Amino acid sequence: MTLAQRWRDIRTGFERPFWVANLSELFERLSYYAAFASLARYLHEVLHFPIEQTGTLTGFFGGLVWFLPVFGGTLADRMGFRRALSVAYLILSCAYFMLGSLGAPWLAPVRDHVPLVLLVTIVLALPALGVALVKPSVVGTTARCSKENVRSIGYSIYYTLVNIGGFFGPVVASYVHQHMRVENVFRVAALSVFLMFIAVLLFFREPRRHDEVETTSLAQAGRNFWTVLTNPRFMLFLVIFTGYWIVYWQLFITLPLYIHAYVDARANTELLLATGPLVVITLTVAINLLTQRLHAFNAIILGTLITSLAWIILILKPTVVGVVVTLVAVALGEITQSPRYYEYISRLAPSGQQGTYMGFAFLPLGIGSLIGGPFGGWLIHYFGEVKHEPQMMWVVIVAVGVLTAVLLWIYDKTLRPKEAATSN
Repeated sequence: MTLAQRWRDIRTGFERPFWVANLSELFERLSYYAAFASLARYLHEVLHFPIEQTGTLTGFFGGLVWFLPVFGGTLADRMGFRRALSVAYLILSCAYFMLGSLGAPWLAPVRDHVPLVLLVTIVLALPALGVALVKPSVVGTTARCSKENVRSIGYSIYYTLVNIGGFFGPVVASYVHQHMRVENVFRVAALSVFLMFIAVLLFFREPRRHDEVETTSLAQAGRNFWTVLTNPRFMLFLVIFTGYWIVYWQLFITLPLYIHAYVDARANTELLLATGPLVVITLTVAINLLTQRLHAFNAIILGTLITSLAWIILILKPTVVGVVVTLVAVALGEITQSPRYYEYISRLAPSGQQGTYMGFAFLPLGIGSLIGGPFGGWLIHYFGEVKHEPQMMWVVIVAVGVLTAVLLWIYDKTLRPKEAATSN
């Protein structure tokens, strides 16, 4: 097929809702990662939460976002994608605006009657409700609005736009934080998703259903959940792989605090966090080509090891340059394992249960953030504020990651399901 033919297929292979949904996802990810990049310092430096509590709250924000999409698919199907996206972006715009207004004078009566930690926890939970509807709606729209000959390209476009949003989120946060108060990062995030709310109302039309099966009932969804929960080998794999995300999420939970306190107080932490997404955008295809001969599970182990050992760079070179090199190495580990992780789970899933298994694939991300938050907060408090040896916290993080890789290797040799082994 010539390049001209492929370009013609792309131009004619997608219906308008595909482009509206996927471009809106770019702005949703921009808003999310802008908020995530600034959250830890906002909680610690503006709202004056202790550093341990800051870690817990930041981890809660990141963790809940990855739990609820497991349930959001069924709800989005039953609501319709146009309604689900509209509701989601309205929720997100209100949530981010509230997050940036937690210290505002007009919220003083609420703060006088509700403990600040409870108020913050409630507000931090709200974005997850929106994201839970956005992700299945965008992926579902991509499936319905892509012709068969360009569907794989459609998902590549989706993945690329997600990472572009992940790159520009910290960049936008950096610019806003440098020129205005950090609270405005969350207000800009709110404006970004509110514009997507308007765009969906004006330009998005409900995708046509073709030969889809009947929407899964809540009862059937519950039965599917129980089927997965009673698969001990699969659940053990998810529990072990949570260790990877405990290590990875320190990028957003503790690294900004660490840089500001122990590397360079003038460093632009939000802009530094754009390094990883930029590496993902530019090198994913190349790394996948280099590792395509590896079995999927071996790529997962290798990626886990690379991400874990990357933190040694920061231990040896606690400078801004060292931070950048560390972030590049962490991203290389991410793109080594991430595509193969989803490939492994998709092959492991029994026929008719792929959706449920892929939903559960997000659980390690959520659990890793929920555990990584208080764990990282305790590490930076104990080794930084108590022991005055802050670099030792990364020794522990490296140990957690290496232990995860070892446990994955043992699982591979002793417990990995035969059906997955033969398909890899």
